[in-house]
Amino acid sequence: MSRVYNFSAGPAALPLEVLERIRADIPDWNGTGMSVMEVSHRGKAFMETAARAEKDVRDLLSVPDDYSVLFVQGGATMHFSMVPLNLAGGTQTVDYLQTGSWSKKAVAEARRYCKLNVAADSGDRNYTYIPPPSEWRLSRNAAYVHYTPNETIDGVEFHFIPQTDGVPLVADMSSTILSRPIDVSRFGIIYAGAQKNIGPAGITLVIVRKDLLEPARKDIPSLLTYKIYAESDSMTNTPPTFAWYVAGLVFEHLKGLGGLDVMAQRNKRKADKLYAAIDASDFYSNPVQPDCRSWMNVPFVLTNPALDSTFLAGAEQAGLTNLKGHRSVGGMRASIYNATSEDAVDALIQYMREFERKNG
Repeated sequence: MSRVYNFSAGPAALPLEVLERIRADIPDWNGTGMSVMEVSHRGKAFMETAARAEKDVRDLLSVPDDYSVLFVQGGATMHFSMVPLNLAGGTQTVDYLQTGSWSKKAVAEARRYCKLNVAADSGDRNYTYIPPPSEWRLSRNAAYVHYTPNETIDGVEFHFIPQTDGVPLVADMSSTILSRPIDVSRFGIIYAGAQKNIGPAGITLVIVRKDLLEPARKDIPSLLTYKIYAESDSMTNTPPTFAWYVAGLVFEHLKGLGGLDVMAQRNKRKADKLYAAIDASDFYSNPVQPDCRSWMNVPFVLTNPALDSTFLAGAEQAGLTNLKGHRSVGGMRASIYNATSEDAVDALIQYMREFERKNG
């Protein structure tokens, strides 16, 4: 068996060291004679694993003590509903920055539960830029401001944290969490689906300021209430134990590499060299405004779209997988999350140059 270079947007690549640890653990986890998928979530062994995962992610992100760290089953899309249900009553206004496909989905869901104000929208240029803050139309008394720091599909990223003048800031960090240090204290809620930089799909990391745990309305199902998860240490019902265990291994792995400062250096270096290769060519192009290009998801197109299928087929043969762009955007997309190595990026650049030489 040989490993390919996996550029999938999610579920995405996992560190090989973590996969090897999982393989070793599967038949006999921690001397229990069982896999982690077979033990009680309330047993001592798993409770210790869960507590260690929380401690490690707190260490990695320097999470302040006045924040709860939750591991919620399901994906980040569920929080498109949970956020407005927990933070806003039905008559309250909420502000959303709509800068790509995922924030657009969040807008559509939140609109069902409260008065919604789209404070900024970059759809006029196909979500290839971020409107300057001076043009945002923020509400005076919004319950919260929501944004998506990195748009997985469109390849647009905020390289700054929005100023909200004390209004709680909510961020869907699914595709950028753990890629660099962040100032958690600037946020009311951070939520992130696991399947990019954390682990397998099925669990969502949520970091919520404790004063926001009291729900704004009383008619919310218990499993959609952040307070319930906080009070039960994320064990209101049987959690996705395997996904939680893998997340813990990834956190441990990142700490062993030196933490998020090291990951930031690696991720910026990977992105810079891939964008440089695209920009140096007349054969490839990236549609995103340079000051808001994503470190994690790099879309690019060929000047001749008729060559797309040939490019992708050749890439597969070269062991470069999952490069097809999202169906709503087209072209190619290289997702270069934490576990995508610099060697993978180098191999992609070499293939792109050779393909251009033969077809340009």
